[in-house]
Amino acid sequence: MESSHALGDLTWTEVRDTPRIVLIPVGSLEQHGPHLPLDTDTRIATAIAEHVCELRENLVIGPAIALGASGEHAGFEGTLSIGTDALTTVLVELARSADAFSGVVFVNGHGGNRDALLAARAILRLEGRTVVAWSPSLPGGDAHAGHSETSLLLAIDPDCVRVDAREVGSTAPLSELLDDLRAGGVKSVSANGILGDPTTANAEHGNELFLALIADLAFTIDKVFAQ
Repeated sequence: MESSHALGDLTWTEVRDTPRIVLIPVGSLEQHGPHLPLDTDTRIATAIAEHVCELRENLVIGPAIALGASGEHAGFEGTLSIGTDALTTVLVELARSADAFSGVVFVNGHGGNRDALLAARAILRLEGRTVVAWSPSLPGGDAHAGHSETSLLLAIDPDCVRVDAREVGSTAPLSELLDDLRAGGVKSVSANGILGDPTTANAEHGNELFLALIADLAFTIDKVFAQ
């Protein structure tokens, strides 16, 4: 989807003359099983941000941060990670450069980025900047590359899903896997990199999830910037 609210399409005088809030998708480049692309989290975060921008005149979407903190996926080919400390620095410096905007909203697509987002937000708020660090919440959803994420991509970008390569991953509750995940990463609990069951995923459910996430982000922005 081409966004009519892309920051890169504007000139500096257009930014100066029309106050806006800038949304920055924050994703990752990490394994998502044999059926989803490495940039799954970035695709989802960008799609959510783009659709929210279509709902509000005062929003603009900046370029995505496509590398995140993905150390838990080390050992799977293709995963690239800059780690929490480096990501925190990137987020802080990016927001410091954005004083031409009414505020910055980081739209996160990867759970492993949360520590960096929270740390960056704390620093930036102490400096008096208005910063939102939003992450998706999918109650009852599986953890990684399973039913939930696969359904989302079937709704957002179905051509990127290798439907025939879907297979069941580790379906144990995340609470039972946490100790092993912290000690050995995803590969220690799932040989194919999946935490969940993508074989049941479908676009209809993905669209329901997608609309709920769009509504939640829009509500969060309205709540923060109405203060």
